[in-house]
Amino acid sequence: MDSNNNWRQRLYVMVFQSDTAAGRRFDSILLLIILASLVVIILDSIDEVHQNYASVLAYIEWGFTIIFAIEYVLRLYCSPKPLRYAFSLYGLVDLLAIVPGILALYYSDAQFLLIIRIIRMLRIFRVLKLSPYLMQANYLMSALRGSKQKIVVFLLSVCTLVTVFGTLMYVIEGPEHGFTSIPKGIYWAIVTLTTVGFGDIVPKTPLGQVISSLVMITGYSIIAVPTGIFTAELANAMRGEQLQQDCPVCKKSSHEPNAAFCSRCGNSLFKKME
Repeated sequence: MDSNNNWRQRLYVMVFQSDTAAGRRFDSILLLIILASLVVIILDSIDEVHQNYASVLAYIEWGFTIIFAIEYVLRLYCSPKPLRYAFSLYGLVDLLAIVPGILALYYSDAQFLLIIRIIRMLRIFRVLKLSPYLMQANYLMSALRGSKQKIVVFLLSVCTLVTVFGTLMYVIEGPEHGFTSIPKGIYWAIVTLTTVGFGDIVPKTPLGQVISSLVMITGYSIIAVPTGIFTAELANAMRGEQLQQDCPVCKKSSHEPNAAFCSRCGNSLFKKME
């Protein structure tokens, strides 16, 4: 009984703990297998390769599926709380890496769903110890939450503009110039306003060309608006995070929202850029 528990403990250290030599080696090999599996899937999507090597690639892919299935069972076996692992993010991703291979037996196109295995590359953050850098994502999430209402108002304004411009072009140009409906005109307005310019619909009348020029100028004017909103909120989020820290000199922990210096000792609350 003790030997069985020791075996499960050693297996748990190797499979789940990437801060050990065995764990790093296991995760590194696993990442290489995942990468090789992705390469096989990508190659199989090329028609020439699929016609010549379809059966070989299918056997290789089944080999990868069996390996991932064994790995998933081992994780369930050695985990102290199997259900907790099974319903965790990594557990669900590990399961999704296996399911498309089984579905491919009944639906041939399901094999391309195996590309979701690329999500398993998230384990590289554990292997390379990049987890602390993910904490910086909190700044981005905070900025997105803070700018949500402003961006929604901006998008509503843009939707109003493209609807007006699209309707005008439908009335001015008409079906004979490709503007067969108001939705078609709105599509043209979106493409032009975003400065993409596919060129599949082009205004031919002088008045239509004038309006298209206004749409392009407007596009250049407003394209930077959401970037400015998000940047300002990101700066506020970073500033707020810094203000939550203690003063480096007197260790005072609370300051006014717009304070640049500590109210107790006068020391700067922000680090100087080197």
